[in-house]
Amino acid sequence: MDQSICPRFEKAMGLLSQRWTGLIIYQLLSGPQRFCNMESSIGVSGRVLSERLKDLENEGIVNRAVFPETPVRIEYSLTDKGKSLAPLMEEIEKWSQNWLEV
Repeated sequence: MDQSICPRFEKAMGLLSQRWTGLIIYQLLSGPQRFCNMESSIGVSGRVLSERLKDLENEGIVNRAVFPETPVRIEYSLTDKGKSLAPLMEEIEKWSQNWLEV
């Protein structure tokens, strides 16, 4: 019997286990967010948040929308692919409430 880990599962775990990635996805589940709002509510540095958002955008999980206003407004939201992670995030939230202490 083959005991190797599925490459797709390994890629998913690598992506989702990057620091701050899960929190960014969880934050975006409530709707579109501006960069500065995510930066302050999550408590992540701007550089790291920018890197993670680019990674998630490249994976098709996050959409970046630029609004031609003055000043320019940029919002991030989950794509359908990103929204499909909602049940996983909800289960992690339930598990953490039942099994982890702060």
